[in-house]
Amino acid sequence: MHSVDDFLYKKPSEIQAVFVSDLHLSADTPRLTQVFIKLIQHLQQLPNLSELYLLGDWLDGWLGDDDYLDTADKTTHWLHPVITALQKLKGVQIFVMHGNRDFAISQKLCNSFNGVLLDEPFFLKTPTARIRLEHGDALCTDDVAYQRYRAIIRNPIVKFLLLNMPLSFRQKLANNIKTQATTQKHNKSATIMDVNDQAVQAALHGCDILLHGHTHRPASHQYGQKTRMVLGDWQDQTHQHDRCVHAVIALLVDQKLHLAKLSEKIIKNNKLH
Repeated sequence: MHSVDDFLYKKPSEIQAVFVSDLHLSADTPRLTQVFIKLIQHLQQLPNLSELYLLGDWLDGWLGDDDYLDTADKTTHWLHPVITALQKLKGVQIFVMHGNRDFAISQKLCNSFNGVLLDEPFFLKTPTARIRLEHGDALCTDDVAYQRYRAIIRNPIVKFLLLNMPLSFRQKLANNIKTQATTQKHNKSATIMDVNDQAVQAALHGCDILLHGHTHRPASHQYGQKTRMVLGDWQDQTHQHDRCVHAVIALLVDQKLHLAKLSEKIIKNNKLH
């Protein structure tokens, strides 16, 4: 797998679209936020980049757009530098897709950076392939309990009621859900939390490539002539006294889709190397 830098510095004019997922940005992830902003700054320099896709779980435990939009002084909000960076991506259409942790994002937040909220699945056509984009949690059909929860929490009526509750209540609810999810994750097998093969086969029907995130298992899988590509989650790690952020994203380069490793070293005072 190539590195992101290989494409950014060797083929900048050939990069047409970039796909990321599972950043899980929040007030508690300053280094992840910093690296994402740096990536956006690199994207500003790409002459032929036309699209950026945020394929779910861009934000972690997002409680509703009022968390940011109703803040009196938005410059004090942790998300503001990210919004500002996205606003500077001139000539690039930004697409946002819901994940399991940021399903409360609405078009109102996307309007703050001229983004477009997508329904899933979304199909992207290139001259050589039809690409299906989705977050990936709907493919994990073996996890019956999660699919039941997903159906309830994404019901428009339930969502409406939740978003009309006080922000403080939503914060407590989100913390409880996150705690329960962590506990359940430890009690579930790795197989249950991965995609179901039949669900994948059904999703691949009518497309050449399936691109998704959610499972945090970045890889490329072949199904005959078709391909399933999995984006990685963004990780803030310490290795041999070095602090690094790692991720696996995808790039459309000269009409061909590639997975690529992103790695940024953090030096003292949370500065990028």
